[in-house]
Amino acid sequence: MKTQVAIIGSGPSGLLLGQLLHRAGIANIIIERKDPDYILSRIRAGVLEQGMVDLLREAGVSERMDANGLVHDGFELAFDGRSERIDLKALTGGKTVMVYGQTEVTRDLMEAREAVGALTVYNAENVQPHDMKSDSPYVTFDYNGETVRVDCDYIAGCDGFHGVSRQSIPAESLSIFERVYPFGWLGILADTPPVNHELIYANHERGFALCSMRSPTRTRYYVQVGAEEKVEDWSDERFWEELKLRLPPHVAAQLITGPSIEKSIAPLRSFVVEPMQYGRMFLLGDAAHIVPPTGAKGLNLAASDVSTLYRILLKVYGEGRTDLLEKYSQICLRRVWKAERFSWWMTSILHRFPDTDGFSQRIQQTELDYFVSTEAARRTIAENYVGLPYEAIE
Repeated sequence: MKTQVAIIGSGPSGLLLGQLLHRAGIANIIIERKDPDYILSRIRAGVLEQGMVDLLREAGVSERMDANGLVHDGFELAFDGRSERIDLKALTGGKTVMVYGQTEVTRDLMEAREAVGALTVYNAENVQPHDMKSDSPYVTFDYNGETVRVDCDYIAGCDGFHGVSRQSIPAESLSIFERVYPFGWLGILADTPPVNHELIYANHERGFALCSMRSPTRTRYYVQVGAEEKVEDWSDERFWEELKLRLPPHVAAQLITGPSIEKSIAPLRSFVVEPMQYGRMFLLGDAAHIVPPTGAKGLNLAASDVSTLYRILLKVYGEGRTDLLEKYSQICLRRVWKAERFSWWMTSILHRFPDTDGFSQRIQQTELDYFVSTEAARRTIAENYVGLPYEAIE
């Protein structure tokens, strides 16, 4: 088989890149080791930055998002018995975020790819990129008992943190930056109406809590738990009671509870690999970086990687600008590290750390108080939350 861009992984980043490239007339094949049902079963992020919303529209897959997504003009910070609203729209000159689940984004992209007959190979085994440093890279995989070879111009590694793409790069060629946090998020999904029309991020002496949603009838709630906690030890009743304790009383009084339809604990970590490129293979999304979910940046960073690589490839194939290829990593990393900083900051001011002393606790409280007390500080939060601009490719 032969194509222009071989994409490893059919999560949102791989599918979005494939959709954009197809619409631009750039041939691509997606190779995925799982089946479609598994991919659609993964419950992930649901807050889309303005830039990602615009990119999905550019890709022609925004019809359901625009019809069913929830546009949010702001969110609330709850701490010290008070609630402070960050007015995103007013503070950023009209930018907003969209609440639309990652599963739905993935479904829309899958259906769009199927509709145009673009090739996605599911249930591929032993996927392996080769000769990434040469002018003729290729990918091999096993399918139905046979080994298949895909010759290509470029490889896009969109196969996540545990995928083969990053692992295929010699360790001495990469620098890894990582921080593992001493807690996780216990989250549940429930078919109950949201307690608030916008997200609430709560800092409480018992730990962090987040009130989110997927739709007007489906909610997503989280509470901070210790890294050693097991999901089996948390009944629905225990979860709801703990959540109520961490929310402002007027919010807790309005909380409607119900049976969970999904419950899990997500560990929190920050992770960045440099560079995000090895020869003609490019790393995108979780293959290159992980952020704690506090700033809602994971899926959105993947989208900005996609935008960067897509626009570079447009110029490569349209104008012969192969000089831009070596700029991919530095362009992406400038935005990645700013998002890592914001996610680290949000995590640091909203969670309770096990080794925090009295001084550190007062600093955390003062940091929150300061950042909601001036318009300039609120604007800093808002412009990061809606997403920093994508860098132009010139």
